[in-house]
Amino acid sequence: MQLISKSGILSNAGVPTLPTTGFALQSGETKAITAPASWGGRFWGRTHCSEDSTGKFSCLTGDCGSGKVECSGNGAAPPASLAEFTLDGAGGLDFFDVSLVDGYNIPMLVVPQGGTGQNCTNTGCVVDLNGSCPSELKVMSTDGTDGVACKSACEAFGDPQYCCSGAYGTPDTCKPSSYSEVFKTACPRAYSYAYDDKTSTFTCANADYTITFCPSPNTSQKSSQEQQQNTETTTPPLINTTMVYEGALDQNVASRSSCTHVFVNVGIIMAIWWSWKLF
Repeated sequence: MQLISKSGILSNAGVPTLPTTGFALQSGETKAITAPASWGGRFWGRTHCSEDSTGKFSCLTGDCGSGKVECSGNGAAPPASLAEFTLDGAGGLDFFDVSLVDGYNIPMLVVPQGGTGQNCTNTGCVVDLNGSCPSELKVMSTDGTDGVACKSACEAFGDPQYCCSGAYGTPDTCKPSSYSEVFKTACPRAYSYAYDDKTSTFTCANADYTITFCPSPNTSQKSSQEQQQNTETTTPPLINTTMVYEGALDQNVASRSSCTHVFVNVGIIMAIWWSWKLF
């Protein structure tokens, strides 16, 4: 299997690791990674990254705490948009999703290549939510001028009703909140809270996968049109076309505020694509 992106990578416990756990991609660059059978894990992008005078590497969003580009088994500090995979799962299917349960930092698109199945289709969150993020969830740049990420309500407040924990730890007791609905309304196919399975988990057989961080307007719109033609009407749209988003699919705005200095964390085998130009 192959995937495409610029990211950090974390393999699930008990499965073989991938040959890399993090790397950088230049605009328009791709990287192919081959995952072993039954692999599982996650990819995410890290933004606003730098090295200090001692050579320690860190990022303002999605940082994995390793001090290096390679994450070496560490996960992403929230908030971070996540692409999650379980390969060769039940029925021999691959299960995958894009999750905003840990918050959002960059747009992300996952596109199956050559796979089959009724629920084998594109998923992701391809709009820039950082500008429209509620103020109580917003993470600002170091100079305070731009929103660079959007926390989940669980991360921001630690309340069990938002975290689906304690008395709220079942699908019957943990329901969408006004905050998770902000994510779900903008990105109908992405996970918005822990039990958002019905509209957010996708399956394919015999597929490769392309992960695009910060997809360009053309890439996002083409993927949205294709999925509407090739999937059942019960599948939610990739983009909510009834709304207007600040910065949504705006190459100039989003590349500066959300998609500058993206590094990839890898947890699955894929080809990874960095789409937007940096200005």
